[in-house]
Amino acid sequence: MNKIKQLSKCIREYKKPTIITFVLIILEAVIETFIPFITANLVNNIKAGASTNEILETGIFLIFLAALSLMCGACAGFTCAKASAGFAKNIRNDVFTKIQSFSFFNIDKFSTASLVTRLTTDVNNVQMSYMMIIRTAIRSPLMPLWLMLWVVISLLLLLLLFLFLLSVFFLSENLPCPLSRKSLRNTTSLMNPLKKMFVE
Repeated sequence: MNKIKQLSKCIREYKKPTIITFVLIILEAVIETFIPFITANLVNNIKAGASTNEILETGIFLIFLAALSLMCGACAGFTCAKASAGFAKNIRNDVFTKIQSFSFFNIDKFSTASLVTRLTTDVNNVQMSYMMIIRTAIRSPLMPLWLMLWVVISLLLLLLLFLFLLSVFFLSENLPCPLSRKSLRNTTSLMNPLKKMFVE
């Protein structure tokens, strides 16, 4: 943890590109998870006999979402490269400043090749790791988490609908009025589109 804290101090003036990268990656992941649901809804509408105008509107909206996702990914790549390159620059500057403060006794312990390796290859590895963290390490778990959240919300809505239907059913059993049974049939018909969506 101490090493991570020391490295995090080297971000300094590149905190803004890092935060912008986080926001753009989140937007890209959210848009990419919405596209399959819209496509599935379009297929269902086509099966139900949707008009050509509705299909064209949905297709244009999908193209817009894909272009927006592409733009977010491209901007995230730019800000990510800027943040990681600046992070590596600050590390090199700090390491070089530390080497300059060494005494002659400490300098004798390190070879020139070793110091050059620390300033080039090792810093490049840290730069690539930082780039992977602020892009892939954020985006990869975010998409399944968003899908799980969507499924949980859908299941909660189904549970609430089931409890409502159950309460209406028991009320219809206790009340002889035929209106309550009619309302139960109407509520059941409202549930069919949700059931159809989950089956497909």
